[in-house]
Amino acid sequence: MIRVALTGGIATGKSYVAARLRDAGVPVIDADVVAREVVAPGTPGLDAVLRRFGSGVIAADGTLDRAALAAIVFADPAARRDLELIIHPAVRRSIDAFLAEHSAAAPFAVADIPLLFETGRERDFDVVVVAACPPEMQRARVMARDGATAEQAERRMAAQWPIADKVARADFVVDTSGTFADTDRAVDAVLAALRRRAAATGA
Repeated sequence: MIRVALTGGIATGKSYVAARLRDAGVPVIDADVVAREVVAPGTPGLDAVLRRFGSGVIAADGTLDRAALAAIVFADPAARRDLELIIHPAVRRSIDAFLAEHSAAAPFAVADIPLLFETGRERDFDVVVVAACPPEMQRARVMARDGATAEQAERRMAAQWPIADKVARADFVVDTSGTFADTDRAVDAVLAALRRRAAATGA
């Protein structure tokens, strides 16, 4: 089986690309979803977050207050690293288990990992697909989607590698700066290339 990583930057359309891959029948696991699961109430992950960041990041219903935590970690690189040390190992284990589960039946499977390069995980995959758009479009999308100021959007973008650096290291790039139809055609081209590669390697 070909192990495919899908990544990008905040608001570069990666989730849309992942949805198109799922629609095509490709097994896809979303690292963001897993990251939420590993800090659900009653998990060791949430206990670790509470110990590190205090009760101010826990909502009244016992769940993680993501907005409160985001306000801390996007403003403090050391706090962000501490959070990553809590969450990333558990996410990695879940993704590895997912890929192992599908290794016998699927020619390729995709792990949607926003911080693929930042965490050095690209070496664990055979193919890297990057969803990309220009930084100014990223910024505008973050502001529109999240109600963020330009400064807040810039800070969130700065917490990740520049999209140009990710594009430079990609095996395939899906440009999401055009219409949805344009993006769909780009995803279809990547799928065709992956199917050819899988056929050629007997995956």
